[in-house]
Amino acid sequence: MTARSEPGHAEPDPRLGAIVGGRRQLINLAYRLLGSLAEAEDAVQEAYARWYAMSRQQQDAIESPAAWLTTVATRICLDLLGSARARRERYVGEWIPEPIPEPAEWTSAPPGGTAADPADWVTLDESIHMAFLIVLDSMTPAERVAFILHDVFRYSFAEIAELVGRTPAACRQLASSARRRLQTSRPPEAPTALRAGVVSEFKAAWKARDIAALIGVLDPDATAVTDGGGLAKAALRPIHGGEQVARAYVEIAAGEPDMTVLERTVNGQAGLVVQLDGVTVTVIAFHVAGGRIKSIWAIRNPEKLRLWTVLHERSGRSVSI
Repeated sequence: MTARSEPGHAEPDPRLGAIVGGRRQLINLAYRLLGSLAEAEDAVQEAYARWYAMSRQQQDAIESPAAWLTTVATRICLDLLGSARARRERYVGEWIPEPIPEPAEWTSAPPGGTAADPADWVTLDESIHMAFLIVLDSMTPAERVAFILHDVFRYSFAEIAELVGRTPAACRQLASSARRRLQTSRPPEAPTALRAGVVSEFKAAWKARDIAALIGVLDPDATAVTDGGGLAKAALRPIHGGEQVARAYVEIAAGEPDMTVLERTVNGQAGLVVQLDGVTVTVIAFHVAGGRIKSIWAIRNPEKLRLWTVLHERSGRSVSI
């Protein structure tokens, strides 16, 4: 990005490169806090808007613009998390975090250029696995912020205390509580290769509408959750039990015989993408433990699939189920 004068500023800000360069870190932080790339973009944009709303004199008085932006973005996220419960009460059906693709599977950057999608900026590590985000969503806003800032982004508790307006000891307790919640709520994940193999087996059994094979790849206590957001057909409540989940997915396959299913990376792990007439209609994430699928999260809300549609249109690739 070329440095340029902002409204009301006589000369370009010499720190512009460093300020804009911190956007990737802020997107990573905000996505993990909010579970929504769209909301993360909005939160970060608001933080930058507040920075540029200040006069040059006010900006120059800030010793570390990066720290200031992190503080503002974190507090915006905290406000959004605080109102999330009320928003979820109005949400139609189950809410699942927005899924993130692996851009390298879909397309490459244009010659001489770099990809600019916010998802390209989201580091694919354990902290964005869908099972991880689901547990994060069950935490209090304060727990979530303290845990993410400390355990994922390695902020000290003294730094976190300044960000959230609590004592370092209180932030330490919040992070510890969040850590215990994560450890007790999430079974150990299978190795990467095994997860991919299990997802492939699920896809093959789904294609064959083989209930017995599906039951074999599902944990007896498996749960399937679908997020349609009132904008796409979806079960309004989770489906519990391996056999019940298998029968539900066989019904889906029978009702959509022309669907195309692609094996793709979803939030850093093996997942599936379902398309109809070349349009992405579902992104499916899995939690695999003990060699079987424990949880299935199917995102059908089109507002959460915008990036997947863009990436598919760029790649122009389609592989039949």
